[in-house]
Amino acid sequence: MTDEETTEQVRKDADSEADATETADADTEAEEQEDSLGPTSTKLVAEVATQDAELATDLEAHLAELEADKQEAAERADDLESKLKRNRADFKNYKKRAKKRQEQMKERATEDLVENLLDVRDNLKRAVEDDHENVESVREGVEMTLNELDRVFDDENVEEIAPEPGTETDPQRHEVMMQVESDQPEGTVADVYQPGYEMGEKVLRAAQVTVSDGE
Repeated sequence: MTDEETTEQVRKDADSEADATETADADTEAEEQEDSLGPTSTKLVAEVATQDAELATDLEAHLAELEADKQEAAERADDLESKLKRNRADFKNYKKRAKKRQEQMKERATEDLVENLLDVRDNLKRAVEDDHENVESVREGVEMTLNELDRVFDDENVEEIAPEPGTETDPQRHEVMMQVESDQPEGTVADVYQPGYEMGEKVLRAAQVTVSDGE
């Protein structure tokens, strides 16, 4: 082996030894870094695991609470639906009872009116069937019957519509038949052709009247 070859071999061996030393130092440093970070990493993993467990527990509790709220809401909805159905049924029954009661009151009112008119009919029948030699007695009988009828009307709150001459016409209560010569103001009632009747605030029949032409 020449001197140059020997020198080259010595250089290669020196480089190899340096590389080996550097590699060993790097491994040692990595091991030291791993040893120094080991406890921190373990602690971090433990904390993350704990947080995950807590989150999982909270999630389960929240889901359970939501499920309970859902069940409560469903029960509440069922209860309200049942109450609504009962209220509708009660209202329907109430309407039936009210209608029946109204019909009964109407029938009763009709019966009362007919009962009150029976005496009037009896008086009129006697006036027609009896032989009257005295016209005055017939008049007295008719007047008595009329008074009886007026009493029935008064009990039923029935009033006559017979406006005085000069009264302003009311289209709700007066039916104008014609215009006539009169000393009353133009357009006012001149005379009553046929009286009307009202019961409470309801007009049963408008009064037929003539009105003044103002001449």
